Amino acid sequence: MSTSEHREWIPNIILGQDYDRRYIDDPIHYDALENLAVFFGRDMPVHRHAQYLQLHYIDRGDLCFHIDDKIYQAQGPALVLTPPSVPHSFLTREDACGHVLTLHQSLLWQLLKSGVKHEYEHEICISLNDLNEQEKNHWHTLVETLENIRDEWQQSYPSRDLALQTLVILLLITVSRLTQARAQSTSVNVNIDDLQSFRMFSNLIQDHYREHWQLTEYTRTLGLSESRLHLICRRIANRSPKKIIHDHLIQEAKRLLTFSDLSCSDIGYQLGFSDPAYFARFFKRHTSLTSQQFRQQQR
Repeated sequence: MSTSEHREWIPNIILGQDYDRRYIDDPIHYDALENLAVFFGRDMPVHRHAQYLQLHYIDRGDLCFHIDDKIYQAQGPALVLTPPSVPHSFLTREDACGHVLTLHQSLLWQLLKSGVKHEYEHEICISLNDLNEQEKNHWHTLVETLENIRDEWQQSYPSRDLALQTLVILLLITVSRLTQARAQSTSVNVNIDDLQSFRMFSNLIQDHYREHWQLTEYTRTLGLSESRLHLICRRIANRSPKKIIHDHLIQEAKRLLTFSDLSCSDIGYQLGFSDPAYFARFFKRHTSLTSQQFRQQQR
């Protein structure tokens, strides 16, 4: 079964096709939260955006986001960032308003090539009420940038696309500064060849994680030594290659346990484990929970 078939039960929504075909090929899509709520509803069932990161800014009103196996509840002003391809659902109150920005993941790779460390492979939920005074300065920059993106999006000024991309880069950098890692290091020296190798490694994991490739199969396909791949992964993701592979398997297991009705044994088979008992041990070793315990926590 291919990866796409494996995820058929989670709808993939492409705003340029399903909502506004004027922007079918655009790497950036903006709209007011209220407009999208009229079209899709306030209670949005589980879905994903393959290759697209999505950022919800709630100016006021209550929100509840279910992203992968986590639930976030906040009151506006609040910001929620959903990484590309990650299943999510959400509920916003009738009085909730704000901005929704959908960005192609290629924009994130531009950040890495520019030397900016990104924090976007995991979900982010930030509320203004939780910030200190210094962080609130970044928040005000974020809100101002979002408003500039809205204004630029609604006009047809010369060099509009370049202006939008520049504003989006500023926005993503500002979001990064609001995360826990911002105080440690906001830049990293990344060789473009290393970045390309890491991207290819990530794509290979997505394509072959169910086949349980050995690390040597990845390095042979990439044309890299194990030590070189280890160095690249440590530099870019601060994790070993094996940890990245295992984390991906665990994340897929959590998604199936959360969003599907498959038995734990069938989920193990879906993920390429020939023995359900081995899948059970693998899951507990990495999460400290049995798969059934994890599922019960999500229900």
